[in-house]
Amino acid sequence: MKTIFTALACIAFMATYAQLETPQASPNAMISQNVGLSDVTVAYSRPSAKGRQVFGNLVPLDKRWRTGANENTIITFSDDVEIAGQVLGAGSYSIYSIPKKESWDVFFYEKTDSWGLPSTWNEDEVAAMVNVPVETMNQHTETFTIDFDDIEMDKAHLVIFWETTKVEIPIEFPTDELVMENINALMNGPSANDYFSSASYFFNAGKELDKAEEWMEKGMEMSSTKPYWTLREQSLIYAANGKKDKAIETAKASLAGAKKAGNADYVKMNEDSLKEWGAK
Repeated sequence: MKTIFTALACIAFMATYAQLETPQASPNAMISQNVGLSDVTVAYSRPSAKGRQVFGNLVPLDKRWRTGANENTIITFSDDVEIAGQVLGAGSYSIYSIPKKESWDVFFYEKTDSWGLPSTWNEDEVAAMVNVPVETMNQHTETFTIDFDDIEMDKAHLVIFWETTKVEIPIEFPTDELVMENINALMNGPSANDYFSSASYFFNAGKELDKAEEWMEKGMEMSSTKPYWTLREQSLIYAANGKKDKAIETAKASLAGAKKAGNADYVKMNEDSLKEWGAK
């Protein structure tokens, strides 16, 4: 019996210990910045110098570094960007670096699930690399810091500070391209998808079904393809407006598309509706 009580006490102690939370030596941080019409976010950990010499000691020179602490430092772009003439597609990248006395090599690495450095470095995973000069600051930065500076409508600098070291990585954003896309879309009027979405909303909200029918037909006229799921929605709108012949015709087209795509759910839904509407 004493052994059982001892075991239970150990289990209770271990459970309590497992739930204990303590502060991280290098706490997590996240910074987000809007540049033009794009968003960029950096998630990283922040070690502190704590009286130690950082570069050349805590962080060796001329060796690859995780650029932070703990997990990967990860940067995420909402849109394609350009770094030193190299295009980085929208998405997330690990930031690695090789600190040197006069400059740093900074790498944007496609694999983002390593703890620190990858176990095996793969050059094919390097989406971009840039060499940037080191600037020595007059002030001391105790805790490793990543920030954005020199922000304009289509560019910004990713800035890394620690100790008295500062490096800046210029990044260009596709603001003009995105603005022109928005202008052209506005000037050209609603797209087929805009009409489809509006029609679907009105139908599902049960409001102005004649307007939903009109918008759905306009979208179909503009669309070079007639997806079976959109045809299904159109058939339901026709049926709701009492236009059974059009509903049946459209449901048959949706059924054919669903069968071709192998979508059993849409096949059944269309077959059930056609039966309900008395299709022959």
